[in-house]
Amino acid sequence: MNIGIIGTGNMGRIIVEALIDGKAAFPSSIMITNRTKSKAMLLKDKYKDLLIGANPEEVAAQSDLMFICVKPIDIPNILNQINPHLTDDKCLISITSPVSTSQIENKVSCSTVRVIPSITNRALAGVSLVTYGEHCSEHWKTKVEKLISKISVPVCIDEGVTRVASDIVSCGPAFFSYLLQKFIEAAVKETEIDTETATIFASEMIVGLGELIKQGHYTLPSLQEKVCVKGGITGEGIKVLDNELGLVFEHIFQATHAKFKEELEKVEVQFSKQ
Repeated sequence: MNIGIIGTGNMGRIIVEALIDGKAAFPSSIMITNRTKSKAMLLKDKYKDLLIGANPEEVAAQSDLMFICVKPIDIPNILNQINPHLTDDKCLISITSPVSTSQIENKVSCSTVRVIPSITNRALAGVSLVTYGEHCSEHWKTKVEKLISKISVPVCIDEGVTRVASDIVSCGPAFFSYLLQKFIEAAVKETEIDTETATIFASEMIVGLGELIKQGHYTLPSLQEKVCVKGGITGEGIKVLDNELGLVFEHIFQATHAKFKEELEKVEVQFSKQ
């Protein structure tokens, strides 16, 4: 199967690297293109057999399965460019949450899937959020699930939970890395520990926490109960978190959903123009 990647920014690059490192595809079966050609060439330098397409049209013509990894407002224009090459035996994957499978299906005749990845997929871990188009063939559903399973855990979602699911799976690593960084900075500021040591400790802690949950030793509530001994030091820290976090996470979801609404409106305008 020949795979095309249109757009090699942050997520496009991660998908290429994950597919290759996860042995889901050989470099020689992947053709990439990017508006800024130097970004595509950086991947070519890393994977010598990777193919470089001159433009989206060439990638679409040479590929059975294509990932569109561009900004939401740029997707309608890309679809117009590649549409002549999207025969009904091919499959198109969009990775952006504001663009629905139905919007793409109205423009193309091939099978359509939305796969929202996470940066954790670079480590061949985490979840990818999958939504199949109404007219996606069973053949491509099977193919896509098998492919995505090589780099993550594919989970099918309904359109109604797209934003919150993406907040948790895709945005979550950034949110919690920010919190972890603040945790480290506070430790350095309030004690004699240095940044390098605190970073090592905190990083290994978060990896170990993930393993505890992954291996099923504890749920999140039971883990807190095990560590938080009644009247102990951890409990004092939990009190501070309980008192000072307030509605911060509620506000995060309110902010992301408000921004998502804006993006939906911009995308709808772009699709209506085409």
